Amino acid sequence: MAAIKTPLVPALDRGLTILEMVSKSRSGLTFSQLARSLDFPKSSIHSILVTFERLGYLHRSETTGRYACGMKLAEIANMAFDGTGMREKASPLLRSLSERTGLTVHLAILEGQEATLIAKAATVAGQHVATWAGKRLDVHCTSLGKCLIAYLEETQIDEIIRRRGLLRHNENTIRSARKLKEDLERTRARGFALDDQEEEIGMRCVGAPVFNADGRVIAAVSLSATVEQIGPENQKELITELQHTAVAISDRLGWTGQPRVPVLSEIRV
Repeated sequence: MAAIKTPLVPALDRGLTILEMVSKSRSGLTFSQLARSLDFPKSSIHSILVTFERLGYLHRSETTGRYACGMKLAEIANMAFDGTGMREKASPLLRSLSERTGLTVHLAILEGQEATLIAKAATVAGQHVATWAGKRLDVHCTSLGKCLIAYLEETQIDEIIRRRGLLRHNENTIRSARKLKEDLERTRARGFALDDQEEEIGMRCVGAPVFNADGRVIAAVSLSATVEQIGPENQKELITELQHTAVAISDRLGWTGQPRVPVLSEIRV
């Protein structure tokens, strides 16, 4: 049966067309140039340009009136480039960690107020985890998310909480900013984060930060499994394996710092 063709969103189609035209112009384009080149209503072009400018996707020169790509586009492009390069460098290490532990391994980056999975490794015999590259996760109840925001400025953490909120997934989910910040402080102190059935009952995840050449946390790697598979008897070994992998990925990204020495205190089970 032929696939059903979903119609394009006209406003979005027009907006992306304008972004592509501006991005291909070395010196930028004026409103008049765009209006002459596009078969769009001038009012639509003006509204789209104003919207992109206010959101940081385009910048308008006060002297020439020309629109050029803004910093927001550069940030998105850099994230896409970093994500692609990171996957290539990290994939062998992720597969190796999954094979050694028999658990599902994820790699994620921070996009806006959410963690986005960019890679996954799992063994055939391992516990099936319903995740995929591109899946977005809350940062306050996942080990990946906690690692990604733990090293941000407090004002940035407050902004994420304000804009995203602390959605309740179950009775274990952290629901207060104070408790979340205390958890993030523990994450920084010991070098790993814990999701102890906070997102999904019966599942436990541990995560570790990945640093780039500037010493900035650019990603996080995690082990995900059932509470029976990550427990008191093997938690220290698994966390050590995880942190070694996080350090190895960081090294491949040019990080020259010293590995964080873990404080492997007992994880509550």
